[in-house]
Amino acid sequence: AATLALPELEGRMNGVALRVPTPTVSIVDFVAVLEREVTKEEVNAAFKEASEKELKGILGYTEEPLVSSDFIHDPRSAIVDGLSTMVIGNLVKVLAWYDNEWGYSVKMVRMIEKICKMASS
Repeated sequence: AATLALPELEGRMNGVALRVPTPTVSIVDFVAVLEREVTKEEVNAAFKEASEKELKGILGYTEEPLVSSDFIHDPRSAIVDGLSTMVIGNLVKVLAWYDNEWGYSVKMVRMIEKICKMASS
């Protein structure tokens, strides 16, 4: 809507407003300036691949039109919302959902399991 009032900013700015009506789910709004220009498809493909390989079970990726309550009790550290990824040249904005209560508890249990395994070795 801002570019309707300021058409000279078309393609140079973008934004998002979120309403998160749950007490436990939050969203990370991550912005990065990369060394080279990329496309939205490249960024999303990288997150999707990471969620299926080296970060499977830790990072999630979705292109479904989900809302905050859909992530209640999700054990992963973050779930990238591929529909919300924005790219302007080398400037990238990624949104990722997480259940800050449940997800944190899951991480603590995994840490305790790892410590117990190390202690018994």
